[in-house]
Amino acid sequence: MTVLKLPIPLNMEPMLSAPGDGIPKGDGWEYEPKWDGFRTLVFRDGDNVELVSRGARPMTRYFPELLPAFRKLRADKVVLDGELIVVGGNGLDFGALQQRIHPADSRVRMLSEATPAWYVAFDILAEGADDLRSEALGKRRKRLESLLKGVKQPIFLTPYTRDHATAATWFERFEGAGLDGVMAKSWSGAYVPGKRLWVKIKHQRTADCVVIGWRKSNDGKSLGSLLLGLYRGKTLNYVGHTSSFSAAERKELIAKLKPFEVDVPQSEWDSYSSGRMPGGISRWSRGKDKEAEWVTVRPELVCEVAYDKLEAGERFRHATRFLRWRTDKPPKKCGFDQIESAAQFDVRGIFAGK
Repeated sequence: MTVLKLPIPLNMEPMLSAPGDGIPKGDGWEYEPKWDGFRTLVFRDGDNVELVSRGARPMTRYFPELLPAFRKLRADKVVLDGELIVVGGNGLDFGALQQRIHPADSRVRMLSEATPAWYVAFDILAEGADDLRSEALGKRRKRLESLLKGVKQPIFLTPYTRDHATAATWFERFEGAGLDGVMAKSWSGAYVPGKRLWVKIKHQRTADCVVIGWRKSNDGKSLGSLLLGLYRGKTLNYVGHTSSFSAAERKELIAKLKPFEVDVPQSEWDSYSSGRMPGGISRWSRGKDKEAEWVTVRPELVCEVAYDKLEAGERFRHATRFLRWRTDKPPKKCGFDQIESAAQFDVRGIFAGK
């Protein structure tokens, strides 16, 4: 990366958040939408601009369409904290954002036009020679608003509120635009790199899923995760996995699943399920010269799991959390219909204050 003359190093770990059970109340809090994208720090020193993700991973080459906008900011030297997002037809499109990370320059250029990214700024860490991290969030917010006054797409200033009721409304309403939830931050708090002093309140739901198999651990000696399915009509679709088990529980699960194991060749997967093997055939190959990475079981066991987001209405974004077995629930009753869909909301309406 380019050597920049700024008061903050490029490899600084951003300030982090810890999960909360609910939106905290009190006069000391400030609330913001929780964006579903890539956490990214922006370092600008004149015409030199660097985009850096958590873990100090350089991101600049993947988002060339953003660089001219950062070079037009009022401050010649500035460090911003925010989120890279891609907006699709139904709100934030994390899948399209992931595809932007590609090794081929030609592909990067094509995607920068086909699925251009936005940058949503929510903090300013340095301006000129001033390191602002020790300043209160309220003061940093004023500096950020002054810097970004009048900015246009692809740079946006995230909205905020000091009102708990408004934050609660955002939590429900903005989900329809693909947002994760809300953030709560201390209005008088400093920016402390690497510390989880902010609070993230994410949507958490439960679903009853059919266990369709289990994946082996990395060493091949134990259970790594349970593979989950949901019915759409008569078709059983793979939707994700759950892996929140202790070592003792993993041994018990292998014994529990043993009587249900069945050998289903790839050629027969269509008739057994939906043709969508966990992760796809290319990643989960069960070749003759390779021990199977996952074991299929008859779709007769049902478990309840907690999840935060269903990606594109097809798969759980992250690993789910196992809650309990549902011996009372017939597998065929475990369908996509149990997963609620939030009313759609235009991402642009968030910035317009609607």
